[in-house]
Amino acid sequence: MKNLLEVRGLTKRFPSFALQEISFSVAGGSIMGLVGENGAGKTTTIKLILNELKPGSGEIFVFGLNAQKEERKVKEQIGVVFDDCYFPGEFHSRHISSLLSRFFPNWDEPLYQRYLEEFSLPRDQLIKDFSKGMRMKLSIAAALAHHPRLLILDEATSGLDPVMRSEILDLLLEFIQDEEHAVLFSSHITADLERVADYITFIHEGKVLLSGSKDEILDSYGVVKCGAEEFAHLPECDYLRSRKNSFGCEALVKDRPAFAKRHPGLMVDPAGIDDIMVFYGREQKR
Repeated sequence: MKNLLEVRGLTKRFPSFALQEISFSVAGGSIMGLVGENGAGKTTTIKLILNELKPGSGEIFVFGLNAQKEERKVKEQIGVVFDDCYFPGEFHSRHISSLLSRFFPNWDEPLYQRYLEEFSLPRDQLIKDFSKGMRMKLSIAAALAHHPRLLILDEATSGLDPVMRSEILDLLLEFIQDEEHAVLFSSHITADLERVADYITFIHEGKVLLSGSKDEILDSYGVVKCGAEEFAHLPECDYLRSRKNSFGCEALVKDRPAFAKRHPGLMVDPAGIDDIMVFYGREQKR
């Protein structure tokens, strides 16, 4: 599969935070889930991809084009959905066409109207009177109506009810059915990513902690739970992070099958994306 997005060695320094050597790629026909705690650097990474910020170093290629040097060509083929709708509240949904058709040569008015109908969005109601779910659907309709090849979502399902989130996730899966389209999906709702993402990139404190196949990550990582005495006998090289609670100790392991062979007397449960994030969000490492 051809990569539609390549991020290579991206850095950006702020007074109190630094994005360090961020690298990952998104292949056509796939969804990349971008995860990390608040302030980890996810939105900064997206802003750099969109050329809203200038990197200290590194390169970004979209559709094989340099995202900075070929910004216009790149953005004509990208759809972006943020955590809320940022169209003027005094607009109606019908006004979006007259606005965006000036910027996107591939704007498809019949397609936009079809999405409005599918999403049950009123054409004559002020956007400021839309519910959050309606505003998100309007943003998605507008993002898709110019036939983008790459869709970027930054917390787009946050605050939506499960039914509406499910509808949006189904739409993303439909969007990538061929290898000509891809999605970069930043979200705190890891259950959504576990459902639809093909790959996961985990950014922690400005660095890429892991990036790879979602299935391989979920098949490999595990959580071992044991008493304090049993934990004291575990070699530090056998786990990545640990934490103590009222019931004993828990540890995150990278290779669950190998750990189970070395320690057959200990139970190792599969680790979800949430588990990995929580362990790395704690100060205690060993």
